[in-house]
Amino acid sequence: MAERLQVKKDGIKCYDILLEPDFQALPAALEETGMVRKKVCIVTDSHVAPLYADQLKESLIPVEESVTEFIFEAGEASKTLDTVKKLYEHLIQNHFERKDVLIALGGGVVGDLTGFAAATYLRGIDFIQIPTTLLSQVDSSIGGKTGVDFDCYKNMVGAFHMPKLVYINLHTLDTLDDRQFASGMGEVLKHGLIRNASYYEWILGNLYEIEEKEPEVLQRLIAESCIIKRAVVEKDPTEQGERALLNFGHTIGHAIEKLKDFTMLHGECVALGCVAAAYISWQRGSLSEEEFFEIRDMFVGFGLPISLTGLSTEDIIETSRSDKKMSGGQVKYILLKGIGKAVIDKTVTEQEMREAIEYISVKSEDLND
Repeated sequence: MAERLQVKKDGIKCYDILLEPDFQALPAALEETGMVRKKVCIVTDSHVAPLYADQLKESLIPVEESVTEFIFEAGEASKTLDTVKKLYEHLIQNHFERKDVLIALGGGVVGDLTGFAAATYLRGIDFIQIPTTLLSQVDSSIGGKTGVDFDCYKNMVGAFHMPKLVYINLHTLDTLDDRQFASGMGEVLKHGLIRNASYYEWILGNLYEIEEKEPEVLQRLIAESCIIKRAVVEKDPTEQGERALLNFGHTIGHAIEKLKDFTMLHGECVALGCVAAAYISWQRGSLSEEEFFEIRDMFVGFGLPISLTGLSTEDIIETSRSDKKMSGGQVKYILLKGIGKAVIDKTVTEQEMREAIEYISVKSEDLND
């Protein structure tokens, strides 16, 4: 069953988020948004292209002037200015103009990179998000944050550039492997923790149905997470204040992601960061012991890690200082005042961070016991 959510900016419609079972409704959606009879470049990666590029192209050819493809090697290692440069070259060689369109077909890496290229090519052209992973469907495709990594600093170079449409083909989750699906659940669980306690409880109560990818349950899961992200983004489109709440778990999570050289998935690192942030919240008395352990253990239920090995506490702290979420030289931390109630906090001490990181760390000697 199709579903439509509307994202507004300053009270005016900015773009729609469409949840559909396939690509059949895409031509009509493009017509509605004025994205037809143009040159279109499908930007995707080597993993997604064999699965969905032909299906997408087939739906576009009847309504577009021409359709080309730009395919890059899958993985975070490709999310660089070098890949963007190659995309620019493709667009220039194919005579793309400002009125033309890029379509991001893939996960968060594809969406972020395509959005950044769209924001900067000819000082800005239109783009459409077609996210194919759970993580990108509930998080990175919504809100207009685009960017690439720079010397392993995640999303350090970027721009705010809103898509003209987010088209979620729910069928693409059928080909998502279990680890990638679990990674998406890291962001889903985060949404419930920061903004909606009843949604959080619904997720826990439907663990089996979610793991089995029951279509109606997945649609509600994705729609509810999109509603939460939409609400935050509409209030703070350029992350000047409340939008920072979406970074719950990301301060330590991004540091782990970088130090692990992106061998861990984003949602896995967010899960670890959420446990660490919840630990600080518990130690401050903002969460009960029962609430903290429920938060910790729910990640396990969805196949996400709650402990890590091989990194030093001091390295994680030092790396977190280079995160782009710093404010006035102070780490801008997101803590919980209860389930569904997140707050921005700039008073977290280095000692509190150290204790939280040590809590999620497994020492080598413990592994040998």
